Amino acid sequence: MTITRDGAALPDTAEAEAVQFCSELIRIPSVNTGDPATIGDGEARAARYIQQKLEEVGYRTEYVESAPGRGNVVCRLAGADPSRGALLIHGHVDVVPADPAEWQVDPFSGAIQDGYVWGRGAVDMKDMVAMTLAVARDLKRRGVVPPRDLIFAFVSDEEAGGFHGALWLVQNHPEWFAGATEAISEVGGFSVTLEGDRRAYPVAAAEKGIAWATLTARGTAGHGSMANSDNAVTRLADAVARLGQHEFPLHRTATLDAFFAAVTELTGLEFPADDIEGAVRKLGPFSRLVLATLRNTANPTMLNAGYKANVIPSVAQATVDCRVLPGTEADFKAQVAEIVGDGIDIDWVEAPPLEYPFEGPLVDAMTAALRAEDPESWPIPYVLSGGTDNKAFSELGIAGYGFSPLRLPPDLDFSALFHGVDERVPVDALHFGTRVLSRLLRNC
Repeated sequence: MTITRDGAALPDTAEAEAVQFCSELIRIPSVNTGDPATIGDGEARAARYIQQKLEEVGYRTEYVESAPGRGNVVCRLAGADPSRGALLIHGHVDVVPADPAEWQVDPFSGAIQDGYVWGRGAVDMKDMVAMTLAVARDLKRRGVVPPRDLIFAFVSDEEAGGFHGALWLVQNHPEWFAGATEAISEVGGFSVTLEGDRRAYPVAAAEKGIAWATLTARGTAGHGSMANSDNAVTRLADAVARLGQHEFPLHRTATLDAFFAAVTELTGLEFPADDIEGAVRKLGPFSRLVLATLRNTANPTMLNAGYKANVIPSVAQATVDCRVLPGTEADFKAQVAEIVGDGIDIDWVEAPPLEYPFEGPLVDAMTAALRAEDPESWPIPYVLSGGTDNKAFSELGIAGYGFSPLRLPPDLDFSALFHGVDERVPVDALHFGTRVLSRLLRNC
């Protein structure tokens, strides 16, 4: 039995189970390639594993496959005040591919060694899934009635847009999330050691929007040996180069300004308007995440044209991964159209940017839970450059925050582990996060 600082008892099994579950979930290769022909049943196996663990302690679950092998499981723990909005705690069970030849360990071994749990998904995001599952089981075993309803959702397909996971559930089973007003999920609540050994815990209060653009150029087909002034590949290549090399202007959101103010208060570091990027780089490895939120971005990622070396094709296409800050969506699309120029068609697949106030009872509860376990912690808001399933749940009016609590070693380049080689999470951080999450859900 672990005794916490306020005298509350937390069974060691909750912390131990978080580590066990993280390792065992990693061993289920729920790889999401984005191609239905190669995905397999890993997501379903992971979701069924979670379902079994939940039902083992008495939860009534809902399990559904949006397509064969795309498993999703949801359950609810009734709270003391059903009139209060429910809190949704959600995580995705899918992971991106990993090349074993690049790793120190088998990326799907779930190895526990050197104080870490290793493997694909250890930080994105089977760590949070494991902590959530362990705490959900602990609350049920002990008969805890939280202040408000808690909804636990474990979903597929986040790594490819959530079309078979969160978005599908929102469109087909919104009743499972009835009454939910707020949510927590990935990419926030982890410690970052700043100048002066101050431990900040950035909480994602905003997310850039996703805008995947397909650029299409059309021209005149012909023999590769002939001169052709209407070459679709040339036209597309010029447009892609212009867009990929363009630097969009700086744009300071409310959340970014709040982040700057908090860091200045903590460390004294200033963020002058004429050298914001230089100041951000002084934040060390965490600067990688912040720099990506200073402006909109457009990164070409895929090209598709032609079918034979000596044939000039009539159509060429490119995919550009665009990420858009809150409040800039319409201007951004107009800018992209101007940059690529005439003769290029643009088709968009979009998910909205999000931004929520870093205040209120839920933020207060997150802060209290962190400070109970780490009195030197400083929760601060930040903008997430990527996207999460909070975008899908926002369609139900649910305000989502990134809060997966971990206390990390100061020298760990945590952000590099997302989709990176040798992905791993400290065992101590899982123990810490389990305690923080338990406090939060008992007092939210």
